[in-house]
Amino acid sequence: MRIAGITIPEKKRLEIGLTAVFGVGRPTAQRILREVGVSPDKRPGDLNEKEEHAVRRAIESLRIEGDLKREIAGNIKRLKDIGSYRGMRHTRRLPARGQRTKTNSRTVRGNVRKTMGSGKKKVEKK
Repeated sequence: MRIAGITIPEKKRLEIGLTAVFGVGRPTAQRILREVGVSPDKRPGDLNEKEEHAVRRAIESLRIEGDLKREIAGNIKRLKDIGSYRGMRHTRRLPARGQRTKTNSRTVRGNVRKTMGSGKKKVEKK
């Protein structure tokens, strides 16, 4: 089963498999399946053609994949252009939501660590 150019994993339950589409999480997948009337425990291969078409139509009505990524990138670009604090944090590749940076955010900032102590070995006198 393919939706919006993404192959839904055949081995996983439909509720979990739909999260392979960018912009569809567990709550959205559960809501879609409830609206369409399909059991979340079904596998993608077990769906009949009518159910599959209904699920595909429901997901494609949402903002997903490329459109969502474009919108997110546009929002970040707007923040950078107006020079807001959050935009500056994005520009500097730092956390934008108030997280601490002294001990965390290592993956974004690079693994720069300060060593404790002087870093020299003391020579013993005889």
